[in-house]
Amino acid sequence: MTAELLKRVRDFTAAELIGKDQHFDSLPEQPTAEASRLHAAGLANWWIPQQYGGDGVSLADSVDVVSELAYGDAGFAFSAFLPVLGTLMLQHFGEEELARPALERLASEGGRVAVLGSEEEAGSELVRTATTFRTEGDRLVLTGDKYFSTNTDAADLLMVLARSSDDEADFAVIAVPRDTPGVEMVKRWDLLGVRSTGTYRVRLDDCSVPAAHRLRGNGLRVLEAVLNASRILIAASAVGIARRIRDLSMEYAAAKRLRGAPLAENAVFAGKLGQMEALIDVMRNQCRAAAAELDGVLAAADGGGTGLHRVGTLRSALAAKLYCGQAGWDVASAGSELFGGLGYTQDHPIGKLVRDMRYVAIIEGGEDIMRDLLYARYVLPARKRR
Repeated sequence: MTAELLKRVRDFTAAELIGKDQHFDSLPEQPTAEASRLHAAGLANWWIPQQYGGDGVSLADSVDVVSELAYGDAGFAFSAFLPVLGTLMLQHFGEEELARPALERLASEGGRVAVLGSEEEAGSELVRTATTFRTEGDRLVLTGDKYFSTNTDAADLLMVLARSSDDEADFAVIAVPRDTPGVEMVKRWDLLGVRSTGTYRVRLDDCSVPAAHRLRGNGLRVLEAVLNASRILIAASAVGIARRIRDLSMEYAAAKRLRGAPLAENAVFAGKLGQMEALIDVMRNQCRAAAAELDGVLAAADGGGTGLHRVGTLRSALAAKLYCGQAGWDVASAGSELFGGLGYTQDHPIGKLVRDMRYVAIIEGGEDIMRDLLYARYVLPARKRR
């Protein structure tokens, strides 16, 4: 990624995101006006490969793009990068006649693609997915409820995880156009943090699509493979939030006086900010290392996505999300304490940043799930791994 591109992202953040904390914290309509301006600036869906008309920015460099956007608003950043899930699915597992027009449209028009996997009963156990599909001639018909899905109402295409009604072991990811009859937004969730996202409960009622909209491969493995990317970028958003907390703390310390001297000259304060800086540096390095590993996997993957199926869940991606969720929360807690009572109010951006930071440890697998996956996939002897 060129320095010029990163400067454009920083300029966009400064012009469109900074100073709009109340706006982004008020459940703005989706897609936001700022999302349209991200596309107008030539920055939407920046990772889409050049052969589809995109910029082809690597995931390693996307870590810094996400950090810059999250510095302005983590919810905006989340909505902006989460389509990486669906685009990777299309690129590596979709047939050319489905994938190419969809990816080219996303690159040229700046739209979104959403992934519908989560369900109320199944929770993190996706093998218990209850949404089903059945075959009727040359079409697939989907029925079921999805619990948490971001960008769904604003998306052009929905990538739905479902199981066959005829074979409970047959899982698929099926592309469903948003305007398909039977797609219903049941509710928009009122989230505690990252409130500028649009996250929905969705009902699919006999939604019929061409059979060619089924992606290649086992749906659970497809989803597992692409979750590496979003987990890394969720972790990267913690870097941006932490940087903003650090900078707000420095601004506050320049004006706040303690025992007759600026707070910035206090040794305890200096120690806390030094610790923040160390955590931010390690967080960024872990995210970039994990993203670089995934970039290598994606580059080596064949047209059928076989390489992605083989790699499954990357240890580095799990570690990035787990560590950044914990380290980011340490930064947020320390920052909130530095502001005293003000840090526990709605009147200062620090309160919003604390709530936004918490999502890193929750979305797409909580900390206990990350620990369990690391144990089951990388700690147990190979013969006992699941």
